[in-house]
Amino acid sequence: MAEQAGAARPEPSLRTVVAASAAGTTFEWYDFFIFGSLAGVIATHFYAEVGAATSYILALITFGVGFVVRPLGALVFGWFGDRYGRKITFLTTIIMMGVATVAIGLLPTYAQAGAVAPVLLIAMRVLQGFALGGEYGGAAIYVAEHAPNHRRAGLTGWIQTSAALGLIGALVVILGTRALMGTEAFNAWGWRIPFLISAFLLVISLWIRLKLGESPAFKAMEAESGERRAPYREAFFQWKNLKLVLLALFGIMIAQGAVWYCGYFYSRFFMERVLKVDTAIVDALILAVTIVSAFLYVFFGWLSDRVGRKPVMLFGMVLALVTFFPGFHVLTQAANPALARAQAEAPVVVRADPATCSLQFDPVGKAAFSTSCDIAKSVLANAGVSYRNEAAPSGAVAEVRVGDEVVTSIEGAGLSPEQLTQARAGVQAEITQALAAHGYPATADPAQMNLPLVFGVLLVFIIAATALYGPQAAALVELFPTRVRYTAMSLPYNIGTGWVGGLLPAASFALVAWSGDIYFGLWYAIGFTAVAAVICFFLLPETKGRDLHLIGR
Repeated sequence: MAEQAGAARPEPSLRTVVAASAAGTTFEWYDFFIFGSLAGVIATHFYAEVGAATSYILALITFGVGFVVRPLGALVFGWFGDRYGRKITFLTTIIMMGVATVAIGLLPTYAQAGAVAPVLLIAMRVLQGFALGGEYGGAAIYVAEHAPNHRRAGLTGWIQTSAALGLIGALVVILGTRALMGTEAFNAWGWRIPFLISAFLLVISLWIRLKLGESPAFKAMEAESGERRAPYREAFFQWKNLKLVLLALFGIMIAQGAVWYCGYFYSRFFMERVLKVDTAIVDALILAVTIVSAFLYVFFGWLSDRVGRKPVMLFGMVLALVTFFPGFHVLTQAANPALARAQAEAPVVVRADPATCSLQFDPVGKAAFSTSCDIAKSVLANAGVSYRNEAAPSGAVAEVRVGDEVVTSIEGAGLSPEQLTQARAGVQAEITQALAAHGYPATADPAQMNLPLVFGVLLVFIIAATALYGPQAAALVELFPTRVRYTAMSLPYNIGTGWVGGLLPAASFALVAWSGDIYFGLWYAIGFTAVAAVICFFLLPETKGRDLHLIGR
């Protein structure tokens, strides 16, 4: 009876299809980005027991957990969507995402529930990531299977822009709530409000999507073929489809994850945590550039309908490759010129026995960092100061040289926890004093910032991201036959954005801490993007204008 009622319902217009799909996806991205935007506040409520620096890292990792499980969601919901339809699948994902997001706003903090609090938080992030793993593929495919061949990328570009709209919504709600209630109250309990607002957005999104029917391509496949489909076997165990999955992953998606998350999230982390720019200024800059980017996804999708998918996506990859390193150097000059001057005039050198130096990255908050080298480097890493490593004789106590001033660290092995804390505080005070004496600022001075230049640099990064992302939905949909499209497309998408992109902030920070160079973390994004650019250029087929009904026949 439900199917008969659905068949009797008039087919929605193309505009309704695009609007409903994009609105629901925007809501899910809003849910997902709230957490990333509030990572610093969340860290103080759920990981307060491990200290400020480590709690922030743990919050980033919790943010990344949502990305890690996305491929699993892609496999489950992809199979479901190829077997039972696009509509029912993305209705399920949106409900799951909404419930998990509202639940985060209701969770007890560490002070209220102890270790149970972070466990519950991680569980809700897992549900969010699982749901988002099935959402994007369903929405993109649904629009693409309704769209005319010659307009497919321009129309699916609205699904791409939903990520920007979701981020805009998250930032607007956060900034507005913080401004209305004040920073102190917001940090204490007001951070819950953006999560709770999701209940209202969920109802609206469900109401819109319930008006939709099934996609024409799926209905045609159902009418033409009554045989039982096996999406996993056909997508991953038939070479003709598996090679397309691999091309999508290594020729498009690893670059997408690297470029998009570097442009949007690592740039934010870099300005806030390394350059010490005030959070409100960073939020305003990211919001402004994201508003501009919302139009670029559709533009680059439209452009690829005319010149092809590959040229536009390759332009985005190459632009990222040539601008990331110089762009982040310019960010330092424009956002914190005092820091740039200090680094040039009084470079910092850590002279230590290499055998006593460990990676300055502790994802579980248990490492003591008790050697003289570890103590010195942990102080510098937490201060966001770039430094050069210099080998000292075996057994030597580490020294930090700031310009012409030398601070000797202290060997903490064998000290009690209280003594180690006191010793570290003493070294930190001396290093901080030396940094200040040589012009290293504690925070970025807004009066000295060149905000138009900062915005311009961020815009270049976003142009690269949108050029790659705008045509991407159409390119992915056009690679795969209808029988396995949801499954085969969703897995590489969510590995690229979920694993490569979602883990980028934490992985890049680890590279910075290991090397001592505040720009070294960019090699993570550069490496993945370079590999994808080569594979895309030589191996990825051009798919512009393909008839989706004929693919695989």
